[in-house]
Amino acid sequence: MNSDAPKILDLPIGIDATGDREEHDSHGVVLVPADHYWGAQTQRSLQHFAIGQDLMPIEVYRAYGILKQAAAIVNAGRMPVWKSELIQRVCAEVAAGELDTEFPLHVWQSGSGTHTNMNVNEVVANRSLQLIGAVLGSQDPIHPNDDVNMCQSSNDTFPTVMHVAAYTMTTQRTVPALHRLRDALDLKSRAWAGTVKIGRTHLQDATPITVGQEWSGYVGALADALDDLVHATEGLQELAIGGTAVGTGVNAPPGFGEQVAAQLSRLTGFAFRSATNKFTALGTLDRMVRAHAALASTAGTVFKIANDLRWLGSGPRTGLRELILPANEPGSSIMPGKVNPTHAEAMLMVCAQIMGNDTAVRFAGSQGNLELNTFRPLVIANYLQSAGILADAADGLREFLVDGTELNERQLADNIDRSVMMVTALAPAIGYDAAAAIAHHAVEADLTLRDAAMAKGVSEELFDSVVDPLAMTRPAQG
Repeated sequence: MNSDAPKILDLPIGIDATGDREEHDSHGVVLVPADHYWGAQTQRSLQHFAIGQDLMPIEVYRAYGILKQAAAIVNAGRMPVWKSELIQRVCAEVAAGELDTEFPLHVWQSGSGTHTNMNVNEVVANRSLQLIGAVLGSQDPIHPNDDVNMCQSSNDTFPTVMHVAAYTMTTQRTVPALHRLRDALDLKSRAWAGTVKIGRTHLQDATPITVGQEWSGYVGALADALDDLVHATEGLQELAIGGTAVGTGVNAPPGFGEQVAAQLSRLTGFAFRSATNKFTALGTLDRMVRAHAALASTAGTVFKIANDLRWLGSGPRTGLRELILPANEPGSSIMPGKVNPTHAEAMLMVCAQIMGNDTAVRFAGSQGNLELNTFRPLVIANYLQSAGILADAADGLREFLVDGTELNERQLADNIDRSVMMVTALAPAIGYDAAAAIAHHAVEADLTLRDAAMAKGVSEELFDSVVDPLAMTRPAQG
């Protein structure tokens, strides 16, 4: 640090003050709470955009902390080194969540995310001033725009932190949780590979299948969805940083975006890069739309799995009763002893929410005008909600439903004994029409398939040689 640099004080986070203090921006003076670090533009947003209960996700602010830390590193040659180091220190506090209470703004604000960007700039500036013993709100010698926001615009930083926050959550939380669910399903599939059951199509009895084969379908579907999700999420590694106001990079030196992306990669461990076409990066939200579409597609896959499990576990006396689901809590306030598939239901609601979020995200992605899409806060709020609740629900479904699910072996065996669709195995030997007549007779007379076949003249030897439930699940091996 230079000899003329101010001394950095080792002060804990927090302001011991009451009442209000004066802050100013280009529109004039604003009173802000004296015990907070934010400034005039943040306070104006609180006054003018107190819409609903939805706050900008904290992940956005923490991503901003990392981004502005990276920018301060790159700007060390354009501002005094001590300023760069001081801003880096405070940005690290933001990234670590130590200043979370200083970010109170709502989702429903400027469509560019400018309010959120300035919220970060003001907090970093005032915390920096505190650390050198300067007057909070003075903007001297650390200015929120000139120093913290140097070579940056809300128009390139906000979409950048959208990508950083979305990529981080998806790769660190959502994808691992879905992998754990896939692995749990796979364990059950392997354990039940030899257990025969009756398959169902159109909600009607069909030919036999093993429980393992049925669950392997869940495993394969989730694996495919994960491949698509990982691929779509990789697109978020390309960042808008360096485009500044309209994509030209005005007020930023050549290579600034690439240098910041390199520092961001070093700080996070992820392979971020500055977008080749900054006009695309600022004017569209297409990569976010595609990544969220993969979340929604995955939700559709998980919905099917969770819905199947609750149907197969329906009962305990008059449902399908093939699965015995864990009894996690009482299911009814009026019916004693009732147990419900609540974790499946929670997952179904989560998936419905994600699909609804996707409608809003797709519409938002189609909007905006000319050089800027101004639906960004909506998109990142929906994306982070979708990725977060899918991760949590996947872990819940795995831990509290899939892991503890058992087979109702007796019900599976009874279903095999009473099934008529195993008559399919007889069709090649006696013809489709004769086999159909046996099936209809079995249903109408309430007979087992074997008894109905005997009544229609099929020999015991023929029946026993072709109607083998386990063999019917492995025709290629027969």
